[in-house]
Amino acid sequence: MIQRLGTLGAANPLAFWLVLAACAYFALMAVRLTVIDVRHHLLPDRIVFPSYAVAGVLLLGAAASQLFPLGPAVAGLPDAGLFGVPGLRVLAGGAVLWLFYFVLHAVYPPGMGFGDVKLAGVLGMYLGFLGWGHVFAGTFAAFLLGGLWSLGLLAARRGTLQSAIPFGPFMLAGTAAAMVLIPAG
Repeated sequence: MIQRLGTLGAANPLAFWLVLAACAYFALMAVRLTVIDVRHHLLPDRIVFPSYAVAGVLLLGAAASQLFPLGPAVAGLPDAGLFGVPGLRVLAGGAVLWLFYFVLHAVYPPGMGFGDVKLAGVLGMYLGFLGWGHVFAGTFAAFLLGGLWSLGLLAARRGTLQSAIPFGPFMLAGTAAAMVLIPAG
């Protein structure tokens, strides 16, 4: 997402500002949620629920400006999306990731909190905006980072197999890594 902002600014200024605002909101949300989750093992609804609306408006607005561009074709945004409707992939990404984390929570509730499930939908919207490869990569990165952290705690004898770790920061880091490191489109 980040690599394409320069091209996007020249091709579609409205989409540029919407995507930039979405990235800025993501950064603020990620910092707040990380601090709270590390300290309290909690992802507050007062932050997560409004994030659905903010991400939805900004990302769906950027996707709509791609579908109905005011200028030439937009080179900075991902392709047309699911069934030719860019916004549908934003919504589908959120739904798919929410459902995946919900299944994990349902299978083993102590292993995955419901706050993680609620956060997954927001992160799926961001990743879905970029593409299905980003949804997969961001999710994989979250589990990889969380697993490496857990192994580090075990190796340093600062935790056990029963230790609880806040998973929200790893979900946010995995999403950020996919957004920054993997090219859109």
